Amino acid sequence: MTMDDRLRREQLHGQAMTDAEASIPERRSKERMAFALECGLPSSMSVRDRTIPLFNRSRRTWSHGGSYMNVPFQEDMRELGSPDVAFLGAPLDAGTTFRSGTRFGPQEIRKMSGLPSGYNLEMGVDLFESLDMVDAGDVNVIPANIEKSFDQIDKAVGYIHEHAIFPVILGGDHSVGYPDIRGMAPYIDGNIGIIHFDRHSDISEYNIDERMHGTPFFHATNIPNAPAANLVQIGIGGWLGNRSGVKVSRERQASVITLTDVDRFGLERTCELALELAWKDAKAVFLSFDIDSIDPAFAPGTGTPEAGGLLPREALAMLRILCREGIAGMEVVEVSPPYDVSDITSVLAVRIINDVLGILVSEGKLGRLTNGEDEGIAPSEPA
Repeated sequence: MTMDDRLRREQLHGQAMTDAEASIPERRSKERMAFALECGLPSSMSVRDRTIPLFNRSRRTWSHGGSYMNVPFQEDMRELGSPDVAFLGAPLDAGTTFRSGTRFGPQEIRKMSGLPSGYNLEMGVDLFESLDMVDAGDVNVIPANIEKSFDQIDKAVGYIHEHAIFPVILGGDHSVGYPDIRGMAPYIDGNIGIIHFDRHSDISEYNIDERMHGTPFFHATNIPNAPAANLVQIGIGGWLGNRSGVKVSRERQASVITLTDVDRFGLERTCELALELAWKDAKAVFLSFDIDSIDPAFAPGTGTPEAGGLLPREALAMLRILCREGIAGMEVVEVSPPYDVSDITSVLAVRIINDVLGILVSEGKLGRLTNGEDEGIAPSEPA
């Protein structure tokens, strides 16, 4: 082989295309980036790349994928206004310790939310008639940095509370519970009660030396106006718990309600006690619903399934009692679509969200009840 026959670097197609990249214009992409940053608001200060907006507007495949129940998508967060409800995705799975995949939870929940009509015969509520709702898209989380992700979620949730809007946070693993409450706390003039459905206590200080999905309520109850005395945990039990969490619950005097308690005292009495404990000297209550509190026969799409959990009808019946006093926000977490079967876990997550909203409407705690008289329509004669 002569010198002229040798392959040279400048002959490589890859090198030619690398050099050619410099001639491709960037004007439109920069315009899109600037528009997304304007509409999505600046990120938390811990995020060094200031081209990343707080609310994701890039339509990444694992992030926002259509709005919840096809409600209006709030493109420009500067013009949020004052709807009754804002849906917000927190597509994080950096806090998982076993099976990851909850970053896809918000996307799949939104997908299956296209199934319901918004009307519930048993409640006599039409969510579209009773509530002004928008979808704020997803928080721009930082997948490789859980603390920066917490800062992002905290700031985004706080922005919604600042506008006096009811937030529905679509998780994400349960680590998001901590920044959800941290973002809410400055806007509550008094203590916050927390009603927490789960099979795991999630109140250890650390998992594997970090704040993760088994730790949100240790750190949430360090917030001055979210004391552990107002934390009520429902469904805890099974073989996946840990003694460090039990020790924290005991030391901080959190209230732990097992399924043995539910079976012994019944749904109604158990819920009445939970309300009493969560609302004692509190000004607001936040609902944290981990989908793994449901038996995995009905909710297989989750990262740490524990057999023997609540039946869906039991959980929905409890929510009807627990939410009638009103809540200030809610999260549904730990939906992990890679482990789901026929989307049944996401379908259940949607049912939980819609039931809570319907209960709040029917109890006069959110939006407005509508009937024929409100719309100037004569009520029909009884049959």
